[in-house]
Amino acid sequence: MSNFRQIDRDTGFLLPPSVDEWLPEKHLARFVVEVIDGLDLRAMSGSYRGSGSASYHPALLLGILVYGYATGVLSSRKLERATYDSVAFRFIAANEHPDHDTIAAFRRRFLKDIEGLFVQVLLLAREMGMLKMGTVGLDGTKIHANASRHSALSYEHSGKIEAQLKAEVAELMAKAEAADQADIPDGMSIPDELARRGERLQKLAEARAKIEARAKERFEREQAEHRAKLAAREAKAKATGKKPGGHPPAPPTEGALPTDQINLTDEDSRIMPVASGGFDQCYNAQAAVAAGSMLVVAADVVQAPNDKQQIEPMLNKINTLPEELGQPETLLADNGYFSEANVEACDAAGIEPVIAMGRQSHHPSLAERFAAAPPAPENPTPLEAMAHRLRTPEGKRLYALRKQTPEPVFGIIKSVMGFRQFSLRGLENVQGEWSLVTMAWNIKRMFALNMAQ
Repeated sequence: MSNFRQIDRDTGFLLPPSVDEWLPEKHLARFVVEVIDGLDLRAMSGSYRGSGSASYHPALLLGILVYGYATGVLSSRKLERATYDSVAFRFIAANEHPDHDTIAAFRRRFLKDIEGLFVQVLLLAREMGMLKMGTVGLDGTKIHANASRHSALSYEHSGKIEAQLKAEVAELMAKAEAADQADIPDGMSIPDELARRGERLQKLAEARAKIEARAKERFEREQAEHRAKLAAREAKAKATGKKPGGHPPAPPTEGALPTDQINLTDEDSRIMPVASGGFDQCYNAQAAVAAGSMLVVAADVVQAPNDKQQIEPMLNKINTLPEELGQPETLLADNGYFSEANVEACDAAGIEPVIAMGRQSHHPSLAERFAAAPPAPENPTPLEAMAHRLRTPEGKRLYALRKQTPEPVFGIIKSVMGFRQFSLRGLENVQGEWSLVTMAWNIKRMFALNMAQ
C-alpha cells in the first residue's frame, strides 16, 4: 500500500498563523519591503489629512505596486485579488486587502513622488556597492499606449465627417421647418438629433484645432532646421570656393497635412513604427542603463518616433542626479542617436560618446575585425575623435557592450515583467508610470545582484 501524507483541509490552526513563516527567507517580496522601508515617504504620508477612517500606509500600497510591476501583475483589480491568492502579496500587504479603487487612486495621486523615489533607490544601490556610473548605454523602445490606432482621426477624414455632419444638420433644419407639411419618421427627435450633431461638430473642431497647432509647431521646427541646412551649405561653399553638389534642401510644407492625426482616446500618444512591423499607437520610452549592473539610471517617455533628439534631454536627466552617484564617463548608443550635434553635446557634458555612425555589419570579415587602429588625427573635432575611437580595439570593445546593456533590460521588462502597454493615458502620466516600471526593474535587479554575492 502506498504511503501518502494525509490531506486535511478542515483542522484549524492551533495558533494564529504567521504569513512571515510561509514565505522563504530569500524572497523578492521581502527585499521589496526592506527597500521601501528604507525610503523617505514623508512627502506621501504627510499629504493625508489624518481625519476620517484610517488609511492604508503609503509603504504598504507602494510595496504592492512595486512587487506587482516586478512580477507582471499590473492591473489594480489583479493586485487586489493577489492580496487574497498570493502568499507574497499577503506578506507585503500584512494580510490587509486594499480594494482596486484605492490602489488605482494611490498610483495616480503619487506618480510624481514615485519619480523622486526612483533616485532614492539608485542611492541605495550605490550604498550597497551595486551601481557604478562608468559606462552607460542609452536606448529607446516603443510601448503601446492605452489607446487603439483605430481611434486615430486624420485631418483629411475629419474634414469629410465635418462636411457630412453639416449636411445632416441642414437636412434636419429643413425637416423642422417643414414639420407641418411632411411626416417625421417615428422615434426621431429633431432637437435631440441636432444636439448630437452639434456636440460631434464641436469635438471635431477641437480635434482639428489641435492637429493644426501641432502642424504649426512642426513647421516652425522644420523651418529652423531648413535655415540651418542652408547656412551650412552656404558656409561650405565659401570655405571650398565651389558650388555644393546636389539639390538644395526643400523647404518644409506649412499647414496641416491630410495624413496628420490625433488619437481621440489618448491625444498625447502617436502613431509609431513597431518592431513587429507596421504601425501602432505608442510612446517612445527611453532608458539609460549602467553597464555591468544593468540598473536604469535615467528614464523618460517622449512622443518622437525616433531617437535623434533624445541625447540632450537624457544627458540633462543624468546631470540632475545626485553627485554621490558619480558621473558617467562613456555613453553608448546606436545609429538612431547619431548626429554631429549629439556628439558635441556629449563632449560638452564631459562624457565620451561611442555612437554608431552607420549600421554595423553582423558578420565582419577577419581582416575587418582584427585591423590595426588608424593613426589618431591631429587636433580632431569631437566627431573626428569619436570616428577614430570607433575604429580602435577599445572603441569596438566598448560599443559591443551596447547590445548587452539596455536591450536585455527592455526584453525582460516586456517579456518577463509583462509590461507591453501603459495603463495610464497622457504624456505626464505615462512618464510617471515608466518611472514606476524602471524602479520596479531596479529593485528586482538589485535583489538578483544581492543573491549572487
